[in-house]
Amino acid sequence: MHDLDAAGRDAEQSLALFRQEGDRWGLLQATHLLGSLAQVSGDYERARALHRDALEAAEDLRLWPQVADSLAMLRRIALLTGSYTEADHYHERARRLAADQLNTRTEQFAQVGLGLAARRRGDLDTAERHLHAWLDWCRQWRGDPGTALILAELGFVAELRGDPGMAFDLHREGLEAARATRDQRAVALALEGLAGAHAGAGNHRMAARLLGAGSAARDSVRAPLPAGERSDVDRITAAAQRAHPVGEPRPPPKNCRGSQPDGFTVRDQLPGQRSETSH
Repeated sequence: MHDLDAAGRDAEQSLALFRQEGDRWGLLQATHLLGSLAQVSGDYERARALHRDALEAAEDLRLWPQVADSLAMLRRIALLTGSYTEADHYHERARRLAADQLNTRTEQFAQVGLGLAARRRGDLDTAERHLHAWLDWCRQWRGDPGTALILAELGFVAELRGDPGMAFDLHREGLEAARATRDQRAVALALEGLAGAHAGAGNHRMAARLLGAGSAARDSVRAPLPAGERSDVDRITAAAQRAHPVGEPRPPPKNCRGSQPDGFTVRDQLPGQRSETSH
């Protein structure tokens, strides 16, 4: 899903064709894709409505793997809109169904989702347990998006625990995994995580550059970060601005939009190096 505009046009056209032919399976596929695209763009109400339609269609057709997929997507939307109890309900229902159907990929997606919800509630131990449960499984396949997401989430857990060194190691590995997916949104998430590690270690200029590079990566696929997904970026931006040396301009990410996401290597400036505030 690297060209989001083209994917949206194709999905709308497919929906119309499948509706014309009365192809319920095809309608389900197109509806699911349109719901995913609406989520990426931040239109959560439309995404929720489309995924509920997809869930109903999948249940009518008794396509249990796709029922689990739709439940997992509804969980994601609930998570992004702050409905954590609803998110856990969808997650657990999707996880049980996926396990019953021996659908390992959807089971992984559902349990990682439980980890995402736990981190956003501040329950870092539970988040770490859910995330670690699937990291080695995802690492079996190069380019697996699950690896990049799990490493990013574990990096944020480390950052929130006040361990920028561990956060950097996780996000550095996550950046490698994200680049293997060729998904610029995954690359952006890793860069934003690295920014958090640098901000926590006092490297505020590098944090600003990385935030800018993350924004540029998202802009390159016309998928800016929606409001419901900005909590990490806003927290990291605030930390970098709050701790920036007195007398120097604070570096909002928008000042760095020209940064190129591929300009950063995994060897870029370890957080353990001398911080900017120490000289």
